[in-house]
Amino acid sequence: MKKNGHTASGPRQYGPPAVPYRPSPGMPPGLNVAGLRELAAPSGPSPPLPALPARPAFHLLVAVRAGTLSCSLDFTEYTAGPGDWLWIRPGQVLDSMEVAPDGDGTALIFPAGFLGEVAHRAIREAEHAPSRLVAPGAPRQETLLRLLDALVEEYGDLPGLALESYVETLRSLLSVIVMRLAHLVGPGGQGRSGTDELFDRFRRAVEEDFTRTHRLESYAARLGYSPRTLTRATRQALGCGAKQYIDDRVLLEAKRLLIYTSLPQSTIGKRVGFTHPTAFSAFFRHRTGMTPTEFRTLTRA
Repeated sequence: MKKNGHTASGPRQYGPPAVPYRPSPGMPPGLNVAGLRELAAPSGPSPPLPALPARPAFHLLVAVRAGTLSCSLDFTEYTAGPGDWLWIRPGQVLDSMEVAPDGDGTALIFPAGFLGEVAHRAIREAEHAPSRLVAPGAPRQETLLRLLDALVEEYGDLPGLALESYVETLRSLLSVIVMRLAHLVGPGGQGRSGTDELFDRFRRAVEEDFTRTHRLESYAARLGYSPRTLTRATRQALGCGAKQYIDDRVLLEAKRLLIYTSLPQSTIGKRVGFTHPTAFSAFFRHRTGMTPTEFRTLTRA
């Protein structure tokens, strides 16, 4: 699937469309299973990704069995090979996707609410992983593919079980896969520490408020901890400081708006929390080495 975000009249006014979860025709809601080529070259009445760029409102979990899958996800390039898994989370912007001629694999598409609380907690704990590419070692790779084979087989046997049992079987198998993958990128199976939980709270607070405040002290006061404690928790989770995490989130949204909308620079600055255009421009130049205008021009060239 080629990049398909800019038209002759310029980029979409409101950025990449949010793509809602839609059940496959004739299947109960909760989980869609698609081939890698079907995902990368959608056809039929209800493709999971009608066009790119897009912002899926669901989890897209892709297992590559042969060849390679290359994609651009939130300005990061990924190449997944045999045995690798690519985990695209709700709200991320998928800009492009290419499958090698010999590429083969399976895509699992499911809304955030499909899995139970334990699996959902595992997902939450792994959300801060810096990479969306999971590369299991050989033994775990084989286990995951066996689980995937079982899930695909059960998915294709809708008439074989009562509907409630069918959905619960899919949910159970998918939960095992998700928890195994989350374990590979999460806190290593040692249980959550207070620092891990604090970073989760900080991350959620930033997601809610980064368009209103960029001050670490504001988040520290809201959560009842010192800035130093938030920095320690963030450094343990990601290897960077808490203020850098806030700025990275602001920068990501600014880039999305610069590339995928035609909004003026001043409006974009306000949307990501800057009162004055000069402050936004200075922030952007400091973080990227170019002005917002230069970045927009370069990325559209």
